[in-house]
Amino acid sequence: MIPGSGPPAGVKVLVATKPVDFRRGMDGLARAVKEDLKADPYSGVIYVFRAKRADRIKLLYWDGSGLVLYAKRLEQGGFRWPQITDGVMRLSAVQLSALIAGMEWTRVMAPRRTRTPQEVS
Repeated sequence: MIPGSGPPAGVKVLVATKPVDFRRGMDGLARAVKEDLKADPYSGVIYVFRAKRADRIKLLYWDGSGLVLYAKRLEQGGFRWPQITDGVMRLSAVQLSALIAGMEWTRVMAPRRTRTPQEVS
């Protein structure tokens, strides 16, 4: 993922719904993925973290050659976060793009799956 281009379609995105200490860098967030989320920080999944303040976001992911840490602070307003709970929730790549842009990501819907035709007409 190149900042500004958005995540690739089909990438798995997991949001840690509980705020983390934003002084953590990539090693601290990778440890949080492993210990708190019980997941592999080197799996290619994009992990999204929130601060206590709604205007900050960090993403951590493995791009195949190293860990990438993306951080953003909105100058006005805040990100639309899910309710604070323990655990994770999944977003689509399109929903993540909307979240990063500060938009209402809950209104972004994934396209419906279309049944494969059985015959050629």
